[in-house]
Amino acid sequence: MEKFYVEDKKNIKKVAAKKETIDFLLNYSKSLKIQKIKGITYESNIN
Repeated sequence: MEKFYVEDKKNIKKVAAKKETIDFLLNYSKSLKIQKIKGITYESNIN
């Protein structure tokens, strides 16, 4: 069971990512290619 260690829930700030950050991560994940050849994993960033 997940346990929260927050005493006062009124002091919690919501965090929102910037649109630029989300776009960067999505574009990076689209360009990332992972291949497994003979038991070795290769990661390539195709740009």
